[in-house]
Amino acid sequence: MDEIKHLISKELQDFESKFSDAVKSHVPLLDRIMHYIVKRKGKQIRPMFVLLSAKLFNNNIQESTYRAAALVELLHTATLVHDDVVDDANERRGFFSINALWKNKIAVLVGDYLLSKGLLLSVDNNEFRSLKILSEAVKEMSEGELLQIEKTRKLNIKEDIYFEIIRRKTASLLASACAAGAWSTTNDDETTEKMRLFGEKVGVAFQIKDDLFDYGSDKIGKPTGIDIREKKMTLPLIYTLEHATPDIRRRIINIVKNHNTDKDKVAEVIDLVKKSGGIEYTQEKMFQYRDEALAVLHSFPANDIRAGLETLVRYTTDRTF
Repeated sequence: MDEIKHLISKELQDFESKFSDAVKSHVPLLDRIMHYIVKRKGKQIRPMFVLLSAKLFNNNIQESTYRAAALVELLHTATLVHDDVVDDANERRGFFSINALWKNKIAVLVGDYLLSKGLLLSVDNNEFRSLKILSEAVKEMSEGELLQIEKTRKLNIKEDIYFEIIRRKTASLLASACAAGAWSTTNDDETTEKMRLFGEKVGVAFQIKDDLFDYGSDKIGKPTGIDIREKKMTLPLIYTLEHATPDIRRRIINIVKNHNTDKDKVAEVIDLVKKSGGIEYTQEKMFQYRDEALAVLHSFPANDIRAGLETLVRYTTDRTF
């Protein structure tokens, strides 16, 4: 990750400063919350994809690229704040969530504020194409979340529906980050669409990796079985159910529906998934999407930035947290 950040170290530093300015408010309470959000930022994967996607086509990026990166981060942060309210989550990235510290009403309003700041950032600068790209992603994310909720109730998700959910819920934002970055330095529809497709495939691989963590496929130092406890149907479990005997299938569904808080029974499901070959199958799918993303990337001329993007893609599937 350090070698990737080195390629855009100045741009990342400039972005952080511009993002801090973008979230400023005249309301003291909001400013305190914004300061808290900025200080506990994550790995900044999405802004990195924006900046690298822009520099892939023009090494001297302009203000429009920074605004695109800020827009992505504003909308992403807004959705996380709202997600924590919906999920009644008390932590985010190892820190207290906004709703845990300031309660749900304020958290919802903070999410709305971040969303509005993102919209105004684009509108005030007449960057309507970037706004359209990101607005489409927010729509897709909402649809994906609702589709997952609908299907989870019946535990009847098939593989095609699973991929539709993660394409919308997770991959759409990464796709929009790459598209907005490319558009900011090319204004070219064909290039922007190719980079959107690239980001979408990376996003799917990224989410599959997250789903694999739930089965302890790597030494990650975090609890396993969280998705099972939340009745989330991810690819390892879907594969297992589709290839299990009727008795084993009924056993798994009964545990997920009625005993998902029993650690021993959750561990039994994890063991059945591992024995079924569900982990290996899911890894194959993850690498398939990774390689498809790299094929799109390699259609562009080779340079240091393309190499950096390839390293970032491989990081998404090789990471241990």
